[in-house]
Amino acid sequence: MKRSVFLASVAVAALGWSLPATAQDEVPEGAEFEENLMLPLGRIDADQILVTESRLQRTFIADSTASTTIINRRQIADRQVRDIGDVLRDVPGIAVGSIAGQTQIRLRGTEANHVLVLVDGIEVSDPGSGEYDIGALQAEIGSWVEVLRGPQSALYGNDAIGGVVAYRSGGFEGFAGRIEAGTNDTFNGAARWGINENGVEASLSATAVTTNGEPNARGGTRDIGRDSYTLAGKVRAEVAENFTLRAVGRFVDTSGDTNNQDFAFGSPTLGQVIDSPGVGFENTALYGLVGAKLVTLDGAWEHDLSLQFADIERNTFDPTGRTSDTASDRFKASYVSSYNFNASDHSLTFAADYEQEGFNNIATFDDRREVENVGLVGEYRYKGNDFDFSAAIRQDFNNRFQDTTTFRVGAGVSVGDTTRLRASVGTGVKNPTFFELFGFFDGAFVGNPDLEPEESTSWEIGVDQRLFNDQATISVTYFNAELESEIFSVFPPPTFIATPGNRTTDSEQQGVEVGLSAFLNRNWSLKAAYTYLDAEEDGVTEVRRPESIASAALTWTAPRDKASATLVVRHNGEALDSDFTTGSFPAPFTTLDDFTLVNINARYALMEGVNLFARAENLFDETYEQVNTFVSPGRTVIAGIEARF
Repeated sequence: MKRSVFLASVAVAALGWSLPATAQDEVPEGAEFEENLMLPLGRIDADQILVTESRLQRTFIADSTASTTIINRRQIADRQVRDIGDVLRDVPGIAVGSIAGQTQIRLRGTEANHVLVLVDGIEVSDPGSGEYDIGALQAEIGSWVEVLRGPQSALYGNDAIGGVVAYRSGGFEGFAGRIEAGTNDTFNGAARWGINENGVEASLSATAVTTNGEPNARGGTRDIGRDSYTLAGKVRAEVAENFTLRAVGRFVDTSGDTNNQDFAFGSPTLGQVIDSPGVGFENTALYGLVGAKLVTLDGAWEHDLSLQFADIERNTFDPTGRTSDTASDRFKASYVSSYNFNASDHSLTFAADYEQEGFNNIATFDDRREVENVGLVGEYRYKGNDFDFSAAIRQDFNNRFQDTTTFRVGAGVSVGDTTRLRASVGTGVKNPTFFELFGFFDGAFVGNPDLEPEESTSWEIGVDQRLFNDQATISVTYFNAELESEIFSVFPPPTFIATPGNRTTDSEQQGVEVGLSAFLNRNWSLKAAYTYLDAEEDGVTEVRRPESIASAALTWTAPRDKASATLVVRHNGEALDSDFTTGSFPAPFTTLDDFTLVNINARYALMEGVNLFARAENLFDETYEQVNTFVSPGRTVIAGIEARF
């Protein structure tokens, strides 16, 4: 059944591809910010601007020397995305794994804490675990996502071994809102208000997600619900000629149910997820950023100063009370200066970062631990008609770990009018997390303060090919990475209590990424992605890294945008995972079955600015597990209304 559904969906996409392409008008400047404007995707992809590939300068995606993907506003709206983690499944190189209370993203086979996540320029990872629960990031009206694959530590330092995922809430004028409801007593709501006048851009946004959920234990009956609320705002003001101030604030409150795994030896459900009444989590996070930008020398020299913070609290509980209580914080100050030589194609950028992270595991040691880091960055970029080059180097000074130097060099060259070749090489670093250094659950996971940072070296080569008068673009990339001193868990006798250590062997990741973007004709568009991954540690396949991942999104839009429909098909191949049901330590491997998910949605314009919509996720009610013994959600059906004024 799974394979037939997948093949049928591919056939639907192929049918759309066979439709004739038609000529389009030129895209007006700024048109990419209009959700309800159907635009030629091939041309948009070339004209979209990356914010994350340089510390200050913006880069057209067509000129990027990195492997990049932009999921724009229109694509998020067409797919009715609510959780950003879901749409990241459609990006080459990304694997998403989700259980109640934690959704992880892995880039090119790296660990979840090897991916730097930025939300409106703020680092949002939890310093305790070193990773970000992407399941807590709800899509705001008018938002979009940028993804840079491959090591970016030369620009961003620690955390960016696998790459960068940058979420942008975007600008907004007027008011928009939506409400929706559906199966599992699900209710979602979002509202957005913004202004852009007299040199001031400001917006306020709120999202709410609440659901009773469904069981996630094999044969279980306990529904696993979740509530998540986000309130965000930002303002940018031009207070003088060539001088602007900005501020961003975000508060996230997430709580929900979880189930435990049964680790009682001799139990018939040993190692499996079981119904655990009264077990759950409560997480809150407060983020903020203030910044100032000054442009001098007729626009040739830019200066940017910013201060940001993150304050994160995580708690778990069971019927007896609180079982864990952690508080993490981050303060970061950055100065970036970029000079363009006489408005030429050459530019130099310098950046200096100071970062302080703190952590307190109240249930274990109740004593705040702290690390400090200073990073210095130098970056050179050249933009030519047919050739682009970038080089960056960074020196990090750490008060707890060894000082490190990372670099990245990339180049791209146009071959004819429609073909572009690109290649890059770089290094990355990931410092041990507070959890790994000092432990998490007392008596269950013991920290190791002698851990060394993980280090990676990676290279890639790719080709971007435009087809059919720029109505389609296909990109193919081969990548190869080697990770040294990988941090892993061991279970030493006689207690067999887990503790981390550094491997003495190397972890290797290599694979191929394919991305397709096509505007089939005036009414049809297609986005597709495929990833082949070979991730091994000392010759042994690593867990939760599917060898093959594929997705396709086929969108139809009626004339004058009166209606639209999107079919999304996502396929995950088989993957290995640890099998704790044997009671052995370390746990042996088991195979997670491949699965194919089909989502479909539709929208109808009731009147100007008012739309009715509905969607079905996991349409064929596929039973699957992303983590061994954790059953993922079945079919859900949602309907609602949205309005814009």
